[in-house]
Amino acid sequence: MPTRRLLLRPFSPDDADFVIALVNDPAWLRFIGDRQVHDRAGAEAYIARLNRMHAEHGHGALLIELRATGAPVGLAGLFRRPGLTVPDVGFALLPEYIGCAYAFEAADAVLRDARPRLNLSQVLGVTVPANTASIRVLEKLGLRYARTLRQPGSSEDLSLYRRTWGRKKPAGVVHGGR
Repeated sequence: MPTRRLLLRPFSPDDADFVIALVNDPAWLRFIGDRQVHDRAGAEAYIARLNRMHAEHGHGALLIELRATGAPVGLAGLFRRPGLTVPDVGFALLPEYIGCAYAFEAADAVLRDARPRLNLSQVLGVTVPANTASIRVLEKLGLRYARTLRQPGSSEDLSLYRRTWGRKKPAGVVHGGR
């Protein structure tokens, strides 16, 4: 899925070293959590889980690459969280690529693709309240704060953001009149 500056694509086993770097970055660990991915085998298993989500739900994490260089910079996608019935838009970047609007560009592309394809009427964004950079991206995407939530089995409060759209009418359907 190309954008002006980025290419979003499924992960492959060749991305294992990048995944190790991303999921062990201090910001990932602070705001997303430790995925226990510390070696190539762990990264390949993590990639397989991400790709399984795509196969099962028609959406999931995509790798974000710079179109100009092919360098991997992060991930973006729609995710399923326990206890939530609506997909959650998520994104993460390596620290050297934060502040370039890549998270917004990638997440916006994900939503533009998924909304009509999956007939989404709403999308969620979930983050820790201290993650102000992610909150700014969610708000720029049109999501608004809805409530505080706690995931099953967790003691951490999270901020839930939501965006709702009207469902598109099927072609040829006309309302009103007699």
